[in-house]
Amino acid sequence: LDKEFEAGKEIGIGRATLREIVEHLSETYCKSIGVEYRYMTKPEIVQWLQQKMESSKNQENFPNEKKLHILNSLIEASGFEDYMHRKYVGQKRFSLEGSEAIIPALDAIVSHGGSYDVNDIVIGMAHRGRLNVLTNIMKKPYSQVFRGFTAENYEEEIKYGDVKYHLGYNNTIDYEGRKISVSLAPNPSHLEAVGPVVEGIAKAKLEQEHDFQYNQVLPILIHGDAAIAGQGVVYETIQFSKLDGYKTGGTIHIVINNQVGFTTNYLQGRSSTYCTDVAKVTQSPVFHVNGDDVEAMVFVAKLALEFRQKFNIDVFIDLLSYRKYGHNEGDEPRFTQPKLYDIIAKHKNPREIYAGKLISQGVLTQLEYETRVADFHKVLDQAYETANESTQLNIQLFLEEKYKGIRFPKAEDFETIANTKISKEMFLELAEKITSLPKDKHFYNKTVRLFSQRAGMIKDDSYDWAMGELMAYASLAKENYPVRLSGQDSERGTFSHRHAEIITEDGEEKYFPLKNLGGEHAMVRVYNSPLNEYGVLGFEYGYSLANPFGLTIWEAQFGDFFNVGQVIVDQYISAAQEKWGVKSGLVMFLPHGYEGQGAEHSSGRIERFLNLCANFNMQVVNPTTPANHFHAIRRQLHRDIRVPLIAFTPKSLLRHPDCTSTIADFTEGHF
Repeated sequence: LDKEFEAGKEIGIGRATLREIVEHLSETYCKSIGVEYRYMTKPEIVQWLQQKMESSKNQENFPNEKKLHILNSLIEASGFEDYMHRKYVGQKRFSLEGSEAIIPALDAIVSHGGSYDVNDIVIGMAHRGRLNVLTNIMKKPYSQVFRGFTAENYEEEIKYGDVKYHLGYNNTIDYEGRKISVSLAPNPSHLEAVGPVVEGIAKAKLEQEHDFQYNQVLPILIHGDAAIAGQGVVYETIQFSKLDGYKTGGTIHIVINNQVGFTTNYLQGRSSTYCTDVAKVTQSPVFHVNGDDVEAMVFVAKLALEFRQKFNIDVFIDLLSYRKYGHNEGDEPRFTQPKLYDIIAKHKNPREIYAGKLISQGVLTQLEYETRVADFHKVLDQAYETANESTQLNIQLFLEEKYKGIRFPKAEDFETIANTKISKEMFLELAEKITSLPKDKHFYNKTVRLFSQRAGMIKDDSYDWAMGELMAYASLAKENYPVRLSGQDSERGTFSHRHAEIITEDGEEKYFPLKNLGGEHAMVRVYNSPLNEYGVLGFEYGYSLANPFGLTIWEAQFGDFFNVGQVIVDQYISAAQEKWGVKSGLVMFLPHGYEGQGAEHSSGRIERFLNLCANFNMQVVNPTTPANHFHAIRRQLHRDIRVPLIAFTPKSLLRHPDCTSTIADFTEGHF
């Protein structure tokens, strides 16, 4: 052990004895932080991580001022939970106790974000610890959360609302003179459903507000250990994280790993070694952190932020902790984990552990610590009194600032004709643009014939389904409304009708007619999605939330297949307006028709959507002419409401000789 080796230079300590090398590496990787990253195949990323961790021994010597800031953050996190436990006995709040170290970690990410050009943070999480994040990170007033326990009705037009630990929130936080927008997306009880929604919101913000500058928008997803391992939508979301149509520049994933899912032991909850093993799909590093060591958690949070900003890929933090009570505060955990909960009952919380450490270091005295705790208790007492002044609950409408001039729908909106026609001159100009191929490129002969046939429709004044649909996109783009369409095989179209992108004969280039409309126009983007429904439908829904003045469409390969994404339909598309006051103009294209292709490729399950229709929450249409489809699409942006549109699109009608429209239908008609 005392023999010297040159290997010490590899870890930044120069020539050293084997004993010194082992001690250094043990200090780095075998204390409060364990790291998985050697499976990553890019040497520059591995070396960067290695240098960052081994040069610092995965530790930071915080100045006393910073230590007191971290302590205050823990006082707020634990004190808030303590207070609610006493004031609202037995009521569900899905306590964070045992995992409070996530609050100083999130605070570190937000406060340091500005140093790495972050302007916009979008957070998604389930119910565990959500109230704590809302107040201590999002800065939602404590009184508003307290009122959620006692309120009798709502101040707004929301009729039904939702439980307090599902609500979203937006705020702009000033950190050292830099303003950072922070959004917490609303989430149902489906624990991981919000993941793709957050990514869609972040993508829309990147495109519409931040000119694709990935470092300016930061998604953060907070998971439970059972959920990240058990929910397939997590894999779907991570799998499309590097694809051009869905990339958001990397997400910081934090797992509140309390080692139990409701009553299920973690050994029954997964086959993988770690709950975070899905990270290896995209070669993302994983930091496993002892939740009792808050300084280690803050160090890793800052390192994860720096890593994400440098490499724009996902990074995972596994916060090894515990859950002080049962699944909720009315649940008895000793029925199923008696030994574990005997240990937890005797274990000090992270606040007490850290306070003891700082007192032993002489950073503050016991009396000073107790004074800080008491002072925060007084803040909560004042908030409690404010909360009890009213029984009316105000729900902040999610992303409300984006919806200026857009209201909730009324009955007459669905009977009133919207002006969706365009001028004959505009129609003919755009029709010529989207049916013309560049002469300096060579295309497959069937492609040339197809575009020649489309050009002939102008002369014959007889436009088929594809032309009606493409003209809707082209005309909206010319009116400066961006258009986004994604789905399985959507670029060509499952039934080979759309051909939004065409490939040159040698396969080397792509040409997009809708991106070559002449003059100024908004972008039309069409993407082939990966082979999933749940994740991509959630993504497009999120995109639509943050892009109310653009058209967002998700297309099923066959309409019936939407049922894999039923959670998004039930929890968001049909219900979000009533639960959270959320507005969305998302369009779903569901190809349908009984044409001998069997039960899986026929009805589109129209009856399910009709069952979900209530209180003006969605529009279900079955257009049967190209012009009617054209007007239905354009109507989404030519009214001052945003309501999801479920369009049951055809299969055989795509080429049926009787399914055509004339120019007058587009320039004089309406839906």
